[in-house]
Amino acid sequence: MESKTGKIFLWALTAAILGGCMWALYATGFFEAAGSPERMGEYIARCAPWSHLAYFGVQLVSVVIAPIPSNITAAAGAYLFGLWPSFLLTWGAVSLGSALVFALARALGQDFAAQFVSEKLSEKYLDLIRRKRDVFLALAFLFPFFPDDLLCILAGLTDISFKRFLLLVVLARPWGLLVACMVGSATLSIPLWGMALLGVGGLALFLLAMKYGDRLEDAVIQRLKR
Repeated sequence: MESKTGKIFLWALTAAILGGCMWALYATGFFEAAGSPERMGEYIARCAPWSHLAYFGVQLVSVVIAPIPSNITAAAGAYLFGLWPSFLLTWGAVSLGSALVFALARALGQDFAAQFVSEKLSEKYLDLIRRKRDVFLALAFLFPFFPDDLLCILAGLTDISFKRFLLLVVLARPWGLLVACMVGSATLSIPLWGMALLGVGGLALFLLAMKYGDRLEDAVIQRLKR
C-alpha cells in the first residue's frame, strides 16, 4: 500500500514539475526559438546575466520533456559562449537529464514511458535494447540519427543497472555534442558532402557492430580474462 501511495505521489510530483516547465517554456517562446541555432541563441542571450544557467536548464529540459535535439541547442551555446564552456555545460546537462528520465522510467514503469515514447518506437527499440543492450546503446548514443532521449527512457524499462547506463551515457553521448559545439563555435566546418560521407560511414559501422558486436564483446572479454 505504501509503495502504491509513493508511486502515486511521485507521478503527481513529476506531472506538476513537467507541466510547470512546459508552461514556462511556452510562455518564454522556447518552442518558437527551437527551430534554428540562431533563434535559440537569441533566446538564451535574453537571459543575461544568467545566460549560462539558462543554457544549462534548456539543455536539461530538452532531454526530459522537449523533443528538441540537443545538437541544435549545443550549436547555439557554442556560438554564444565558445567551444569548451558550451560543451561542458551541455555534457553535464545531457548526462543529468538522461539519468533523470532513466530513473523515472525505472520507478514509474511502462505508464510513464508511454507518455513520451510512441508504441511504434517502443516496439522498434525496446527488444533491441534488451537483447543488444550495451552495444546498441553505445552506438545509438554515438550517432546522431537515433532518438537518444527516448532510448534513455526505454532503457529504464530493461534490466540494465543504473551505474552501467550512466557510464554509457557519460562515455558515448558527448561526442556528437562536441561536434555540434565545434560547428557552432566555427572551430569545425563540415560541408554537405562531408556530412553525407560521415552519415554513410556511420551507418555502415553501426550495421557491422550490430551484426558482430556480440562476437567482438566476447573476444575482448576472453582476452581480458587471460
